[in-house]
Parts: sequence; structure tokens; C-alpha cells
Amino acid sequence: MSDYMIRGTAADDKVRIFAVTTRDLVEKARQIHNTSPVATAALGRLLSAASMMGPMMKGDKDLMTLRIKGDGPIGGITVTADSKGNVKGYPENPNVLIHAKPNGKLDVSGAVGKGYLTVIRDLGLKEPYVGQVDLVSGEIAEDLTYYFTTSEQVPSSVGLGVLLDKTNFVKQAGGFIVQLMPDVSDEVISTIEKNLSGVKSVTSMLEEGMSPEDIAEKLLNGLDLRILEKIPVGFNCNCSRERMAKAVISLGEKEIKEMIKDNEPIEINCHFCNSSYEFAVDELKEMLKAAK
Repeated sequence: MSDYMIRGTAADDKVRIFAVTTRDLVEKARQIHNTSPVATAALGRLLSAASMMGPMMKGDKDLMTLRIKGDGPIGGITVTADSKGNVKGYPENPNVLIHAKPNGKLDVSGAVGKGYLTVIRDLGLKEPYVGQVDLVSGEIAEDLTYYFTTSEQVPSSVGLGVLLDKTNFVKQAGGFIVQLMPDVSDEVISTIEKNLSGVKSVTSMLEEGMSPEDIAEKLLNGLDLRILEKIPVGFNCNCSRERMAKAVISLGEKEIKEMIKDNEPIEINCHFCNSSYEFAVDELKEMLKAAK
């Protein structure tokens, strides 16, 4: 198993933790979208977060969408995840180039800018759950920490990281989410804070060869960690010709008639995986019947 996520609990179930390694899925996303280094880092962080947040849902058909929209040059990033570890996503401007920070690190916050983070959970109910917060830094991990604490009232600590080599190949990627349940003791909180203070970064731990289990053990050292679940994660898009046809039909009669009027086949691209689907005029005529 290359990329995978673990879910665990500690301190008599008063603390829960998720940790993930996502190098292969972030590299796949980089190749699909031909992202610049800073876009790879931004997209990779959000994909890593989604790969942990998706399995927080339990239903087989549950779907989560994380959307960051800022005034920076990347424009926005959209990522979706299901409860089984499948994630996909794309940046609006995959080729954004900006100067690195003075310390040499990629300036993700500069690429994202000021804006907001939206979390949409579609749990099969009449209306999806939607939570939205302002971006506090644009670094994504800090923004998600703020989201959990303010929008879901779950005190959390989120760490995310993507490390590229000199050829811009994804060398390491992953993250963690530590969450405190109600009635957690001050002693437990102090222990976690002490453990977190000893962490330089997610990628430094991964570079040391640490697994998600090792990361969880380091963060919750002394709190009787129990690993409950291990789930493979990957970049998987469920687009298909049938889904795209339904999307065209949903546009309605007027739009489809305009397409037929041009007497040319149309091509539809999937934002998430860049797959292209072509529909001939005769196929559009069949779609028009279905739209009536």
C-alpha cells in the first residue's frame, strides 16, 4: 500500500487523529494538470486534507467538496472526496508562478491570497451541509484548523505538506488532523501541545521515513494511541461519457438546439482529470429528445 490514511484515537477516546501519506496521488495530480511548483503545493495540501476528511463520513455515497477561493493568482482550488479514500481536484490556474518566500519555501499563501474556504458535505439528505470561513492565512492547514474550530466547534490542529525535488517531482506529501473531543482534560491538551511543539513540519517527518502510524504516535505520544482504521487513498476521477451526456442534457433544450445549429461535434473536458469527450451532432439530437 503506497498512499494511505490511518484513523486513531487516544486518551480514552477524548482525542482522535487522522494521518496520511499522499505522495503518489499528489504526483498524479501534478502530471494531470501540469501544475507549477506552487500550484502543486497548494493543490497537494488540499488533496491531502480531503483524503483525511472524506473518510470522516460513513455513507458509501457521501461526498465532500473543499473549495478555496481567493484573490491570488491561482484563483481557486476545488477538491472532492468520498468516504472510501478517493479524491480528485484541480486549481483554476495551474501554471501560476510567483517568487518563493525569503526562506526559500513556496509561497502558497501568496498564490491563494485573501478569500474564503467552503466545505460542502453531501450526505444524501435533502440539502447538503455547507460551512464557510474566511481564509486566515491562505496556507490551507491553518485555514482548516480555523474552520474546524469555528464552523464545527471541534478544536483541531491540522498539518499539511508537499515537498518537491529539483525537477518538481513530488518527493513527499501528506498531513495530519488532531481533534479534541468534549471534556478532554487540560493535562491531555498540554501533552499534545508539547508533542506538536517538537514537530518541524509534515514533510520533515515523511523525509525521515515516518509512516502515518509513526506520525500519529509522535503527535499523541504518552496518550495510549489506538489505530482503528487504515484506508488506501488515491487520485480517482469517476467521470464518464454517460455522466457528461447527462450534464449536456441538464443544460436544457435551448442550449442543446444552439449546439446542433452549429452542425459541429462538441467536446467536453473534465476539470478534475482533463479527460475529453466528443459528442457528434446525431448524439446531440438524441440528447435534445431526452431534454424535452
